[in-house]
Amino acid sequence: MRASNFHRLNRRERSHLIKGLLFISPWLVGLLVFTIYPFLYSIVISFTRYSGFLPPIWLGWQNYQRMFHDALVWQSLYNTFFYAVFAIPLGVIVAIILALAMNRQLYEVAVYRTALYLPSILPLFALSLVTLVLISPQYGLVSYVLTALGFPQMDYLSDQNTAKLVIVALAQLGAGNAALIFLAGLRAIPQTLYDAARIDGASRLRCFWSITLPMLSPVILYNIITGLSAALQVFQQAFIMTGGGPAHGTLFFFYYLYNSAFAYAQLGYASALAVFLFVIGVVMALVLYAIAQRFVNYEQVS
Repeated sequence: MRASNFHRLNRRERSHLIKGLLFISPWLVGLLVFTIYPFLYSIVISFTRYSGFLPPIWLGWQNYQRMFHDALVWQSLYNTFFYAVFAIPLGVIVAIILALAMNRQLYEVAVYRTALYLPSILPLFALSLVTLVLISPQYGLVSYVLTALGFPQMDYLSDQNTAKLVIVALAQLGAGNAALIFLAGLRAIPQTLYDAARIDGASRLRCFWSITLPMLSPVILYNIITGLSAALQVFQQAFIMTGGGPAHGTLFFFYYLYNSAFAYAQLGYASALAVFLFVIGVVMALVLYAIAQRFVNYEQVS
């Protein structure tokens, strides 16, 4: 607020404004100290050689030039985009299916909702450890079932492609959180739309494609954006289950950033990677929003 506008307020309005600023001051301090300052500091040290122990040495654009010639950067980007391309659409589909199941008018539906939502609140490292046990080729339950169905017995984490697919499948255990958001979107769709469609002879499948999906498009966009943010930062699963292997097959970009900063003590280079990741995220979000203008329905139906 400009100083001139502040002086135009009466005494009571100034008091309310000051009290409001005092109430939100913890959030403002947290935003400045833990978000804006680290972000700006990362940009500054991205132009330096900095180990965290010695004073930074100014390098100019060398970190960024090195990044574009680093084969592991492109490998980690490929792994990250592979994960995003498969995990995000699959996550949206699974969440919609779960939301439709949660929306059924059943007496015990509350129990089902709790059971479907529970995996999404469990710690990711715990789910990763459990998954390691389940897919173990020696004693894993999942491996035993797949072998009984005729699939060859193998260590799914020993191959680059199957290891990435295991991590993609693991991400679907958190679909219960997105399913609750889709459930809220389903509850907001007026029942009169379905009644009118059925009078016109529309089937359930036609109602889903012509009413449910268009009305859920804002929720779908929201989940794609949040899924993209999570996909660009995927780390824990690979760190616990594969260590980035085999042959860098699960070395995701955020994992490589972590290694550069804390395993190799190259904080300047890691900051350059972080800035690059931020730019990628912003560009992809803008592209999604531009595409969404043609497909997302924001109309409110009364």
